[in-house]
Amino acid sequence: MISSRDLNDLHPAVKRRALAMISACDADGITLLITSTYRDNASQDKLYAQGRGGAVGPVVTNAKGGQSWHNWRLAFDIVPIVHGKPCWTTTGDAGRLWRKIGDIGKSCGLEWAGDWKRFPEFPHFQYTGGLTLAELQSGKTLRGDA
Repeated sequence: MISSRDLNDLHPAVKRRALAMISACDADGITLLITSTYRDNASQDKLYAQGRGGAVGPVVTNAKGGQSWHNWRLAFDIVPIVHGKPCWTTTGDAGRLWRKIGDIGKSCGLEWAGDWKRFPEFPHFQYTGGLTLAELQSGKTLRGDA
């Protein structure tokens, strides 16, 4: 199973946007930790099982293997570091921080899953180049210079 945190495992167009986002956050005094980049289907299936069928932990994804942008190297997850610790809280002052990070990511050309109406994921950012999961599953790929 592969579950990477390395930006080099992302599609170059996504890596470029992720680096721009990290740099913009750094310039604004926000430190980010990359928690996930590429995941193979087996790792995605294990994550999908979490919180289901007696598996320990909360449900953290609705995507099975092959149904996540991470499986296609087009997504990454982050967490801000506040006072030396990951800040997973998304309410109050922490919620404002997450929204600021989301706005920075969007200004770098990324989609922020914190905006999703159904199952928002504050840590998740992606760049799809307009492709759908169905197109990726049928063999289309994101252009290298996207």
